[in-house]
Amino acid sequence: MKNFWVSFRFLFSALILLGLFPGSLAQLSSSESRILFQLRQHLEYPDALKSWNRWTNPCYLPYSPSVTVVCSNGHVTEITVVGNKTSPSLSSKPLIVSGEFAVSEQSLSQKFSIDSLFTDLTKLTSLEKLSLVSLGIWGPLPPKISRFQSLEVLNISSNFIYGEIPPNLSSLKSLKSLVLADNLINGSLDLSRIKILQEVDLSNNQIGPNFPPLGTSLVSLLLRNNSLRSQIPTQLRNLAQLQRLDASSNHLVGPIPPFVFSLPSLWYLNLAENQLTGELPKSTSCGKRLWFVDISRNLLVGSLPSCIDSSSSKYRKVLSAWNCLEGGSKFQHPVSFCQRQALAVIPPPKKSGEKQENSRFRIGIIFGVIGGTVLLVATVGLLICVICKRRTDAQSYLYDKYTAGKMSIRPSPLVDQKYAARSVRMPALGLPSSYYDFTLEELQEATNNFDPENLVTEGSQGQNRRKQIVNNWRRKDRLKWPQRMTISMGIAKGVHFLHTGVAPGVFGNDLKIEHILLDETLTPRLRDYRIPLPYKAETSNRQSASASVNPEKDDIHNLGAILLELLTGRQVISEPQLDELKQELERSLSESPTALQQAVDLSMRGTFAYQSLKTAVEITLNCLSDDPSRRPPMEDVLWHLQYSIQAQQAWTSSGNLALNSGNLGLHK
Repeated sequence: MKNFWVSFRFLFSALILLGLFPGSLAQLSSSESRILFQLRQHLEYPDALKSWNRWTNPCYLPYSPSVTVVCSNGHVTEITVVGNKTSPSLSSKPLIVSGEFAVSEQSLSQKFSIDSLFTDLTKLTSLEKLSLVSLGIWGPLPPKISRFQSLEVLNISSNFIYGEIPPNLSSLKSLKSLVLADNLINGSLDLSRIKILQEVDLSNNQIGPNFPPLGTSLVSLLLRNNSLRSQIPTQLRNLAQLQRLDASSNHLVGPIPPFVFSLPSLWYLNLAENQLTGELPKSTSCGKRLWFVDISRNLLVGSLPSCIDSSSSKYRKVLSAWNCLEGGSKFQHPVSFCQRQALAVIPPPKKSGEKQENSRFRIGIIFGVIGGTVLLVATVGLLICVICKRRTDAQSYLYDKYTAGKMSIRPSPLVDQKYAARSVRMPALGLPSSYYDFTLEELQEATNNFDPENLVTEGSQGQNRRKQIVNNWRRKDRLKWPQRMTISMGIAKGVHFLHTGVAPGVFGNDLKIEHILLDETLTPRLRDYRIPLPYKAETSNRQSASASVNPEKDDIHNLGAILLELLTGRQVISEPQLDELKQELERSLSESPTALQQAVDLSMRGTFAYQSLKTAVEITLNCLSDDPSRRPPMEDVLWHLQYSIQAQQAWTSSGNLALNSGNLGLHK
């Protein structure tokens, strides 16, 4: 009898446990258990799954932030695996080579098949949540993804998914959350048929050019850093539940529809770094929940409506710098800048009827522009030939004032009159800021009778000497962070001017930190760049073309190396050392603010705003990308450096920086 009561109690306890935890204790079918172990094989045994063996029951796994398996009624309902692979945005190597994905240590191997992976996963017919993050998965999403009829959450972020999203993804009627951020996805997509979809995160991809059609149940929409080139669609008016909208860092054009600010549930709105134009109506109203607005780095004009005017809005954080706004912050462009840029913005696609009606007219314009350009080039070429024939002495031709005056200066969006003053243009042409003939006596006085200590370099273009200013800057002086950022901006402006301020542009320059000279005011001067002298232009262009496929991107990389030295205070003398410093910054940036602060020159400690430092580090790493196509254009470099300076100035003005003359600065 005693044994009977013991057995009864044990059975009764087991029945209670089964009633309390039916999902966890239900026996998993052998077929689904086998699929889970095949998943480990498909993912090439990531660290999170290495401990699994044939005796492991995935439904009984202890809690782990990197692995979760949930079972219910004998079926797998949730799979979460988080790996430690680097995402595309942090990759420093080319990802697509000759149209094919290039596998690396951060991706799964060449043997991996995304089609086979989803063939097995779609057999889990009760799966409701699938999260495979940072696992190095690569390839296009297969159309069979539509078999997940019970799926509510799909998260395949921080992988190497490329190509277009299959159209039949919209057949996932149960999907509530779609997270595909930080991949290589391109093309357009339509999500309007998924009626209950609430969360969409497609940030850091190449989606575009059209804004995707959406369902009306969205709560969060993140499209940051894609390739959207359309207008903001009126369909957003119907998103009454939308709380967060981030479409920053795209190429959106046209005006901002006023209704965007008055969406009833919206509290976060970020439209920064686009090409949005026009003036917001003064009658624009804001929703009661709206507390953060970022419309900076666009082409907006006029004055802001009162509800998003930072001076009158006490309960909202509004960022509007670097537009052409009136009465806003001092960080604004002149109105002419936005007008000039707006003319260059590609208009949104027209309707089919309009295209057909205007096609002949547009073709006529195109041929007219091409014909005019050819005629202009031919005329200029003929003029140059005539001039060259008349010159017999190349040396006198080089310094002839008429020739110097004929070197063309072409406008640039960022290099306008305040950046391209004569004092800047003339040094870029290899001439003094004011064209002046120095006497031998003046040169002797300036160089202390040609003292060898003042000789910087000697080459084919002659000698470079320091002017005798004992305090040019002293080597023992240590530069503070604001000084380094000012110098960085000066260098970047100089490089940008070489690329866009003269015709033809000067590319493939030998940019090194030792080629940067600082005067007594710490103003940087570039030397030893490849100035295209008229009688050497053809030879120079041939040499530049043979030296590098993309000399402009080479300049960006070399500028990144200079910024790296300014950040770390360490001299870079070899490529391995450059890679080592770059990897150190990448690791510290991904770890924590403290790690990043310790990775830069310790002598700058206490003199920088973290946001200013972080921005400078990010653009530096982008410049140093091994894939030239992923290096930013000079306009982006200038933008980020200016933003870094702006963040530093705001931090300094709040009293955080005590200006002193301690040992802060740059390596010798």
